Amino acid sequence: MPNAPVVVTVAAVTDRGQKRQANEDSLLAESPVYLVADGMGGYDAGDLASQAVVAAFREHVVGNEITTLDEVRDALSAADDAVEVVSGTTKRGAGSTVSGVALVEHDGLPHWLVFNVGDSRVYRHTGSDLEQITVDHSLGQELVDEGALRPEDLATFARRNVITRAIGAPDSTADSWLMPVTDGERLLICSDGLTSEVSDEAIRATLTMSGRPESAAEALVQRANQAGGRDNITVIVVDVVSGGGRLTNDDTTSLRFASLGLGDSMIDDTTIPVRVVV
Repeated sequence: MPNAPVVVTVAAVTDRGQKRQANEDSLLAESPVYLVADGMGGYDAGDLASQAVVAAFREHVVGNEITTLDEVRDALSAADDAVEVVSGTTKRGAGSTVSGVALVEHDGLPHWLVFNVGDSRVYRHTGSDLEQITVDHSLGQELVDEGALRPEDLATFARRNVITRAIGAPDSTADSWLMPVTDGERLLICSDGLTSEVSDEAIRATLTMSGRPESAAEALVQRANQAGGRDNITVIVVDVVSGGGRLTNDDTTSLRFASLGLGDSMIDDTTIPVRVVV
């Protein structure tokens, strides 16, 4: 690990929302990993599914200053097994999204390993700019990718909540990215209870205007509830205080992705080849 440890300030808020009987979201905000899991399976199983995801990451990842690709891979595999057990206890079945960041070392420098299964999201906010890092595994996103649906129509697409990958589902493949840790950046990890109610522009403005992570997280949840709160809402805000690289003008432009060659010992069927943000 580089000489100077990465120092972050973190705030996490989860809320049942205005319509749901129970909160099926779970979160983990314990160094070196910050994640949101959105459970599926109804009030009798959704919460158990998301809790199983959190428990797997707590067992395999939490406890050290940094983690590794192998440990995150093991956590994803254990989460998948645990959610399958939960699913076997209910007629409706169960599953969970997971989206988050884990602090790893790459080429001697601290990086965020960003990972995603489902339609929870990770955003990066620098200055006054907001970039969505993850790509939703959803029917709506697939239609956008195919050119059959305009991106601006995704928010009102009737089947936007139909997801195509989930922990505990036949396809639980995680997408992964490596992103250098940068001083001054703000990361947002959230469930779709936020993004289905609050536009990216409103999210950007809230993150820009809010001071401490606690204020930002609470303001985002409040906005989602004011917009209807039709789903559970979970938000984690991570501010990098020190220990990362310097923010440059290039960091405030669109993120660029390049393939990163990794050995088979680092990647298996749990994750696709990790991509690095350069």
